[in-house]
Amino acid sequence: MKNGHYFNVAPGIWGMRTILVNLYMVAAGGQKWILVDSGMPGNAGKIIEMAEELFGANNPPEAIFLTHGHFDHRGSVQQLLKQWNVPVFAHHLELPYLQGKENYPDPDPTAGGGLMSALSFLYPKTPINLGAQVRPLPSNMSVPYLPDWTYIHTPGHTPGHVSFFRTTDKVLIAGDAFVTIHAESALDNITLKRTVSGPPKYFTPNWISAAFSVKKLRDLRPAVAATGHGQVMRGEALNAGLDKLANNFQELAMPKHGRYVAQPYPSEKIAANTLISVLAVSAVIGFLVVKSLKD
Repeated sequence: MKNGHYFNVAPGIWGMRTILVNLYMVAAGGQKWILVDSGMPGNAGKIIEMAEELFGANNPPEAIFLTHGHFDHRGSVQQLLKQWNVPVFAHHLELPYLQGKENYPDPDPTAGGGLMSALSFLYPKTPINLGAQVRPLPSNMSVPYLPDWTYIHTPGHTPGHVSFFRTTDKVLIAGDAFVTIHAESALDNITLKRTVSGPPKYFTPNWISAAFSVKKLRDLRPAVAATGHGQVMRGEALNAGLDKLANNFQELAMPKHGRYVAQPYPSEKIAANTLISVLAVSAVIGFLVVKSLKD
C-alpha cells in the first residue's frame, strides 16, 4: 500500500476511501489505535494492510466504532472480526440493526435525483448480527480509549447515527450526518468535487432530525471535517458551507419529494407501536371492567 491508498486528516488521524465511502484510523496513544467505520464489503485486507503500515503488524485496534450501520459503513466489520477479537461500539439506537433484529427503512430512489439515488433500490437494508460483540457507547458521550474525544448523537440519516469530535483541536468525524460531496451524483463521486451537502438523500428517512443534527455540528465550529463521503474539508470553507447548509437546510438538503419527506421514519413506527399499546391497555381495562361486573 505504501500510503498510496490512505490520506492524512489531522495529527494522529488517517482515512481511506473504499470505493465510495471513507473509514478512519485514530491513534490512541503509543501504538494503540481505533477504527471508525469499516467501509464497503470486501476491504478487510486493505484495512489490515493500512493498519500494519501505521501501527505495526499483529496489532489490532482497541475497538471499532461505527457512526452507523448502513451496509457501506459496516461492510467489512464481520470480516475484520474474524482477524481481530475486539469490541464494536455504536449508539444504542443502532444496535437493532447490528444484532440482526431490524431492517433499515427502504431506500428511496425518488429522492434527490442522480444515478446513485436511482440505483438505491439495490442497496442492502438488512441487518447484520454481531451478537454480544457489539456494545452501546457510554451514555455520558465519552469515547472509550479516546479521552480527548466525545461523540454527538446526530440522528436523521439513521436513528442511532453518531459523529465523533476531538475537543483539543476541533476535528470532526461526521459520518453521514453531512457529507462533502453531492452523494447522489455518480459524476461527483468520481471527481470528488468538494462541497458541504446534507446526508445522502436516498438513504435518509428523517429530515427533521437530520436538520437538527447539522445545526448541532455547525455549532461546534469544527476546524476539520472528515465525512463518510467526499474529501476532508477545513477552515473557512468548511464553516461557511456548514452555515449555508444549516441556514438553508430545507432548500439545499431535503428532497423536493420522496417517501420520507411528508412521513419521516420512525414516526410511523412509533405511531403503530402507540396504537398497539393503546389497544392493549384498552383490552386490559375492558377485561377488568367486565370481571368486576361479574364479581
